[in-house]
Amino acid sequence: MTDEQLDRRVRDADPYRPEVVAHLDGAAQDLLEEIMSTPILESVTEPPGRRRSRPRRRLMGGLASAGVAAAVLGVVFGTSVLKTDQPGSHEASPETNATAEAPGTTTYSAMVLKAAEENPRLLIDQPGWKATSADGFAERTGSITYSNGGRSIRMSWYKASEYDGRYKDRLETSKPESVQVDRWPGHLFRYNDREFEVILEPRDGSMVEVRTATAYTRADFDRVLASVVRVDARTWLAALPAEIVTPERVDDRRAAVLADVPLPPGFDPATLNVEGVNDSDQFGIQVLGPVGCAWITEWTRAKKSGDDAALRRAADALRSSHNWKALQQIDKGGYWADGFWEIADTVAAGKPIHPKMFNPCNPEG
Repeated sequence: MTDEQLDRRVRDADPYRPEVVAHLDGAAQDLLEEIMSTPILESVTEPPGRRRSRPRRRLMGGLASAGVAAAVLGVVFGTSVLKTDQPGSHEASPETNATAEAPGTTTYSAMVLKAAEENPRLLIDQPGWKATSADGFAERTGSITYSNGGRSIRMSWYKASEYDGRYKDRLETSKPESVQVDRWPGHLFRYNDREFEVILEPRDGSMVEVRTATAYTRADFDRVLASVVRVDARTWLAALPAEIVTPERVDDRRAAVLADVPLPPGFDPATLNVEGVNDSDQFGIQVLGPVGCAWITEWTRAKKSGDDAALRRAADALRSSHNWKALQQIDKGGYWADGFWEIADTVAAGKPIHPKMFNPCNPEG
C-alpha cells in the first residue's frame, strides 16, 4: 500500500469530518456512529451537444468491442461534490465502495464497481458540467467530452504503454510545463494561445489526456484543471446523465432504437451486444450499423438467387431508413447517417457500390 492510499483510507474512515457533518441533519448524524457518508452529487444542467465528423470514424468507434471495464468509463461529469481541505480527498477506498448502499440509492453490480475501481474516475467539481458524448472504451481506451454552456473539455483514456509515444509526439508542439490534476502529475502543452492539452502520467495501467475542445485562455483552463477531482466509484457512476446508455439500460434503449426499424429475416436483436458506456448517437450507431449490414447482405443474397420478393423487401427496408427516428436523431449530431443513407439508396437502386463509399458491413475498409 502506498503512502497516498494509506492517507486516503485514514481520511475516508473518519466519520466526523466537519465537511460531512455539515451536510447532514440530526437523524443522519446519529447514523454516523455506525456508517460513513458517501459523496452526494447535486444539480446538472444540459449543455449543447457537439457535432461529429466523418461517418467512417463514427462507425469504427461505435462498433469497436468495448470490454467490461468500459461499463463505467463513460462519462462522469459532474456537478458539485463534498469538498475537504485536502486535495485528492474525494476518492474513497475500495473497502468503502464495497459496503452496503443506503436505502433509495442506486445499486451497482459488483462487476461494475470493480471496473470503476480499475479505471480513472475523474469529474469536474464545478456546477453545470455534464457529459455530452462518449465513445470507444475498448480495453482502457475511450474518449469523453463534457461541456458547460459554450465550453467543452475532452478527456481521452489510453493504455499506459502509449504514454511515451504520445509524450514524445507532443514535444514537437511546445515545451512541456509540469502540472498536477488532483495530485496526479502531468505535463501541459500549448498548441496556440487558445488551445491546450495536459497529458497525465501513467497510473493504474492507464494514461489520460485532457484537452480543450473549445477556445480557452490559459487562466480559464487552469481553473478547470484545478476543479478536476478523482472520486470514488459510486460518486463517479452517479454522475452519468440519464441519456448515457449504461449496461443496465441496454435492453430498453435497444428496443427504443429499433421500434420503427424493419428487421432482416432471422435477425435477432438480442445478438447486438452493445457493451460499455455510450452516448445516444454512438449507441444508435452500434445498433443500426449491423441492421443495415444485414439488409445489404439479404439484398445481395436475394439478387444472386433470383428471389424477387425478398429483393423488393430488402430494397424497401433500406429506403425506409430515411424515416427511422433513431437514424434521424444521429443525423442531427453528425454525418454518419448521411453515409448510411447513401449506401442504402445505392443498394436499393441496384447500383454498384463504390469502393470508397462508407459501408456498415466493412467500417474499416
